[in-house]
Amino acid sequence: MFSRYQRLIQTFYAGADGALALASFALAYWIRLRWITPRPLIPLSNYAWIIPVSVLIWISAAAIAGIYRDLESDSLRRTLGDPLKVFVLGTLALFALASAFRLEAISRLLLGLFAVIDLAAMTLFRLLARRAASPLRRLFGGFRHFLLVGRSPDAGDVARAIEANEDHGMRLFGFVRLGTRPEDMPDQTGLAKNYPVYELSQLPQLLRGHVIDEVIFAAGKDDLERLEMAFLVCEEEGVKTRVLLSFFPQVISRVYLERLKEMPLLTFTTTPESDYLLLAKRVADFVMALALLLLLSPVLLLLAVAIKLTSRGPVLYRQTRCGLGGRKFTVYKFRSMRDNADQQRAEIEELNEMDGPVFKIRNDPRCTPLGRLMRRFSLDELPQLINILKGNMSFVGPRPPLPEEVEQYEPWQRRRLRMQPGLTCLWALEGRNNLTFRRWMELDLQYIDTWSPALDLKIMLKTIPVVLLGRGAS
Repeated sequence: MFSRYQRLIQTFYAGADGALALASFALAYWIRLRWITPRPLIPLSNYAWIIPVSVLIWISAAAIAGIYRDLESDSLRRTLGDPLKVFVLGTLALFALASAFRLEAISRLLLGLFAVIDLAAMTLFRLLARRAASPLRRLFGGFRHFLLVGRSPDAGDVARAIEANEDHGMRLFGFVRLGTRPEDMPDQTGLAKNYPVYELSQLPQLLRGHVIDEVIFAAGKDDLERLEMAFLVCEEEGVKTRVLLSFFPQVISRVYLERLKEMPLLTFTTTPESDYLLLAKRVADFVMALALLLLLSPVLLLLAVAIKLTSRGPVLYRQTRCGLGGRKFTVYKFRSMRDNADQQRAEIEELNEMDGPVFKIRNDPRCTPLGRLMRRFSLDELPQLINILKGNMSFVGPRPPLPEEVEQYEPWQRRRLRMQPGLTCLWALEGRNNLTFRRWMELDLQYIDTWSPALDLKIMLKTIPVVLLGRGAS
């Protein structure tokens, strides 16, 4: 597991353990007060100082026991053993503190009950986390696919480390060799399966035709010259690139040092890199989408009934789009056109008002009267809340393109696929369909280069009046 993700998980576990300690103390106090009554308890307000001290002792005991190290090892033995270590160390420290400072007013029974409840809570949490790892990974983005280029002595170690972390969302796509000699074949000894091996000349086609999230270069000094163009191809595509050597062509990528176990990797990326902020963005998307689906359910139902009563065909229109990294997914919209609208596109191709590979008509003759009204106020896009809930989309991000549009992109335009697509973005604030295709792409890349939660909030707030007034919609 990469060190950045390791730190993210460590912070999550430490925060969860702190919250569980607080909850355990409150539960222990309630049980002691309600069910065990040898003598009355002092008010909970008198424990105001011992509660944070107890939580601090528990987190410190966990750190001393080393339970936050090597969290990629989620064996049942560790799942049950780590909380027991904290229980023993924390209980000894807590009772030693109470005895050393002669805290006679503090109930020893309460402290012991707190320790037992927290042991059970930590164990249960880790069992649930272990069981929920795969569903959570699917919810928050699924697998990240890696392509390994070269056959330096460390390449095999990198491949085995990726394989070992498949449970944590890492998956090896294959290898790219740098020559045609037998010794240029990558060493796949010790790997669980045999991976495909490609030629270096196939790299652009691989990045275009497959879902590849990261490329790792593991090459020797003699291969630097021919790898430079491959590296720049990855940068143009917006693919995150990691290297096992000092390799510095002229690039615009942000560069930082990452570690895969003990192996240092230089990482180059032209997309947002804050794991914490991106995770917060995904959590906020999920919560807001769920809340809006519940809040707008009467509106969704009314629109569904109106569509069914006013025109023939299904209520929902399903279309294949390209998401993060080129992943194909089904986007949902309320049907705003006649049922056979896709078959009629060739007849009205000359009416297209957009340049580039995009097809848009302001007053599309295929639209139903209700569909035209829905499009004006973007009501047809409300079912995409389901896409946001599923993790295919975000509220803010580049619009998801059609696969046939992506095939016509210029190389520099493909980098927009490296950010989760969304309902709105900077282009929505400049007139939506009033933009040229090139300006649209430039705004998407500007969003990626300057992304922050504050920018997302600004775009969402400015989009609301644009949608309500129906400006630039078709």
